[in-house]
Amino acid sequence: MRHRVAGRRLSRTSEHRLAMRRNLVSSLFEHETISTTIEKAKEVKPFAEKLITLAKKGTLAARRRAIALLGNREVTTEEDGKMVSKGTIIGKLFSEIAPRYLDRTGGYTRIIRLSLRRLGDNGRVVLLQLVGEEEAGQKKSKTSARKKAKAPRKTKEAVEVAGPQDQASDEQPNETEKKEDKAEKRQ
Repeated sequence: MRHRVAGRRLSRTSEHRLAMRRNLVSSLFEHETISTTIEKAKEVKPFAEKLITLAKKGTLAARRRAIALLGNREVTTEEDGKMVSKGTIIGKLFSEIAPRYLDRTGGYTRIIRLSLRRLGDNGRVVLLQLVGEEEAGQKKSKTSARKKAKAPRKTKEAVEVAGPQDQASDEQPNETEKKEDKAEKRQ
């Protein structure tokens, strides 16, 4: 029985699990989105979020702790056939990723399930992403679009201004108008 045993084994030894977790989180911070299985993503997500929270402190002790937990792998890209160093994972975490989430208290990553399955073992494939700034922009635009889409309600003043032809069609007030009348009487 494995009562009160936290974490997933993922059919790996403890050293292999630790190395896999470090590699997946390093790749997540480097590319900001990775494709993996649902089980691995669920295992890696809390570790990535703890590292981002640690990086938000920005102190030297926090940087040393992050290096101890994650390692300090170089970020390299290929330009004109040559490998060029762009810095380190910890440098990117502390200088680019953590400042993005200063006003956010948690939920820095998301798991998006894909309809694909892996060929070998038919495992569920997901995208593990860092939540970006575009998310906040989309939320604001959706709410403003909803406000614009709502048609103005007819009030008593609008009906009185409209004239007697509109009043004949609106003789029986509906439920919302009754509620509005009660609210006005209370005031």
